[in-house]
Amino acid sequence: MKALDGSFLLALGFALCAGCTSTTPLAQPAAHGARLGAVEARRRAMSPLGSSGGKISHVVIIFQENRSVDDLFNGLPGADTVTSGRNSSGGTTSLSPVSLTAPYDLNHQHQAYQVEYDGGRMDGFNLDPGSVGCKGKPGCLDPDIAAYGYVPQSEVGPYFAMAEQYGFGDRMFQTNEGPSFPAHQYILSGTSTVSGSSALRASENPYNPKQQFTGGCDAPKGSLVQLIDANGEENQLTYPCFDRTALTDLVDAAGLTWHYYVANVAPGLWNAPDAISHIRESSEYTADVVAPPSQVLTDIADGTLANVVWVTPTGLASDHALTTNGTGPAWVASVVNAIGQSPYWTNTAIFVTWDDWGGWFDHVKPQVYNSYELGFRVPLVVISAYTAEGYVSHKQHEFGSILKFTEENFGLPSLGTTDERADNLADFFHFNRPPRSFTPIQSSLSPRYFLKQPISSLNPDND
Repeated sequence: MKALDGSFLLALGFALCAGCTSTTPLAQPAAHGARLGAVEARRRAMSPLGSSGGKISHVVIIFQENRSVDDLFNGLPGADTVTSGRNSSGGTTSLSPVSLTAPYDLNHQHQAYQVEYDGGRMDGFNLDPGSVGCKGKPGCLDPDIAAYGYVPQSEVGPYFAMAEQYGFGDRMFQTNEGPSFPAHQYILSGTSTVSGSSALRASENPYNPKQQFTGGCDAPKGSLVQLIDANGEENQLTYPCFDRTALTDLVDAAGLTWHYYVANVAPGLWNAPDAISHIRESSEYTADVVAPPSQVLTDIADGTLANVVWVTPTGLASDHALTTNGTGPAWVASVVNAIGQSPYWTNTAIFVTWDDWGGWFDHVKPQVYNSYELGFRVPLVVISAYTAEGYVSHKQHEFGSILKFTEENFGLPSLGTTDERADNLADFFHFNRPPRSFTPIQSSLSPRYFLKQPISSLNPDND
């Protein structure tokens, strides 16, 4: 097994892609229009009540950053977590408590996934060099055990409270085997392909010519993202702007509304609509891609919550190692509490999940569908007035499961991507029962703290 070395941290840079070929996705506006026409025809033939019998009229997807189940929810009652894991030497390594704000990050590019996965043996986590340069600082672990960490429950109390009061999925798998940029494409479209007719998927985070992270159809000229093919080769590059159907298109065709809340509307890894050309070039981008994320709190209070909502964090509230200041649990609690204490409570389904595993240890082997799917487990918390207290789902879920729930709830057709094979999260809901009352999630920070935060230009990722 080959260990990740320090040079791999920049392996996606242009200097190391001298042998890569370049491809440019072709825009297909006519095909896109035809797809939407078919979407509308199928929608009209479907029940307007959807899978919830009309009880859910708002779906809120809260997308946090870079944590595995064993790392963030270790010890959650009823969930499958462990206190030690295998290493490449044939032994075991005990999981150590590591603060949410620890001063190091781990590699979570596609090659890091492959090394840690190690052909299904799940024993390569000691080969991730993420804490190099951290030794001797408070909170640091030696590189060979750095990935074997768990966040103490005392630091993420609101997350545990949400999971214990509502539902938790301990078989939720990140759909892609890589970092944030493609993961955010998957939560919008169920894939990261460069077009609706292409098998090439964006597999890594894009760089601009200055070797800085970027992403989207307004990324600086010369920006490139690596692609992965069916054989698992990452030897092609393209500009990080794509043309494929997104869930927002289905929502629009049904006459429903959507909002995508982001730290800023500039090019970036977490701004998924920015990388879909027909969204970025439309007036909807200005109207429906909203910054800062705390605007969702205002919209809830004003009674203007859209039917389908994605909420991405600022870097500080993201849970991303070496970026977060530890306010992520309070941030998510503020959104959940705002909905729970509003008239939206009985007609909203909230899904809280994390975009990738962040390099952290996890012991459950994912199912492999192809050269880039599935990735490691990430947490999933499901919150609604129709979710049983303390329910832990052991069924397999992925990002496409959230998309499928949304499609079926609103009577939308399938995107025809990973949502087709995914389950619909039905085991979390009991729509034949009266709605539960909401109990506020206790948090150390009030919504006012987040409402005062300005639009952030902090680069949210650093792998």
